[in-house]
Amino acid sequence: MLEDLKEQFGDIDIYLFDQLLKGRITKEMRILDAGCGSGRNLTYLLRSGYEVYATDRSEAAIEQVQALAAAIAPAWPAERARIEAVEQMSYADESFDFIISSAVLHFAENEEHFDQMVQELWRVLKPGGRLFARLASSTGMASSMQPIGNERYLLPDGSRRFLVNDDRLLALTERLKGQLFEPLKTVIVSGKRCMTTWCIQKAE
Repeated sequence: MLEDLKEQFGDIDIYLFDQLLKGRITKEMRILDAGCGSGRNLTYLLRSGYEVYATDRSEAAIEQVQALAAAIAPAWPAERARIEAVEQMSYADESFDFIISSAVLHFAENEEHFDQMVQELWRVLKPGGRLFARLASSTGMASSMQPIGNERYLLPDGSRRFLVNDDRLLALTERLKGQLFEPLKTVIVSGKRCMTTWCIQKAE
């Protein structure tokens, strides 16, 4: 049973899996994994025939996604995987019903870069569409984060990340005229880092 689940879902983010269980991702939707990496969140979507697209700035990552698709969804068009930075995508405005941004936004170099990525994700999201984002934050561990400039911090695990907090995400949600479709949720991982889930819906 465990092996069957692993084969079907791969290493999917548990909070994205929750969105599947709640019926918020359906086969009628056009879906984008923006900053897809090697495709850990794509296995189920590809295997199940969803209309899913993927973008990442890394050529190696896109090659891995194309190899994954070739193995489990050979009919999936390889051109749906594009080598593009999240802040500068070639998709038309309002192209997608659901966008996944998992562990991407905290790689922003500074506040301007962060805003560019968010605005680009918002641009390609359809009215009424949903953005699912997981990103590093300082929520619950602010005193443990060491500032290194440009809104970036040295975390106890040794990584360097652009960090947000709940107030910033709520203010950004309001500025985008969006609405949370899930409450903000933060997990503190062994006192080393925090990951916040930000789920926002675009107005119709």
